[in-house]
Amino acid sequence: MTVGVLALQGDFREHISLLTSMGVATLEVRTAEDLKLADALVIPGGESTTIGKLADRYGLIGPIRERCQQGMPTLGTCAGMIFLAESTVSGHQPQLGVLNAVVERNAFGRQVDSFEADLTVIGLAEPMRAVFIRAPWMEKIGSDVEILATVVDLKGCEHPVLVRQGRILASSFHPELTGDTRLHQMLVESIDAS
Repeated sequence: MTVGVLALQGDFREHISLLTSMGVATLEVRTAEDLKLADALVIPGGESTTIGKLADRYGLIGPIRERCQQGMPTLGTCAGMIFLAESTVSGHQPQLGVLNAVVERNAFGRQVDSFEADLTVIGLAEPMRAVFIRAPWMEKIGSDVEILATVVDLKGCEHPVLVRQGRILASSFHPELTGDTRLHQMLVESIDAS
């Protein structure tokens, strides 16, 4: 079993380090040939427009989309969540369109508005510490998307920040920065279930 980590831009090294600490074989994915060797895929945080443009340039959008549609377990964090989604609230960028959601980029604010929070996550016994850095949230989601965790913004509105659609997991936050392996474990377990 090998988990590929999209290694075009962003914090892919942190995901590889966390997965390696779990005893999981990893692979840096930069080409469609690399993707063929992966049983699951992590799409890291970073800059979503850059990730999308590079994925397009390297011919990865079609192959990743196809593998996701075929049920490849996938975890997208922060920018990875944006890349997985159908669209964004404003602007246009390359996206996979495999997550039935419309995403608001930088929804919680700029870099200086970054924060941490303890999230109650459906299916987990203990709260998960979440790091939000220029984080998006899901503005709209389809009926086939299960909300696993939410955050309340400064106006008192609740927003989904962790969801699952089939074998796709998507988070607004960075689980790889806290050392908490539970989301990555969910990804690995969905490989076993396939």
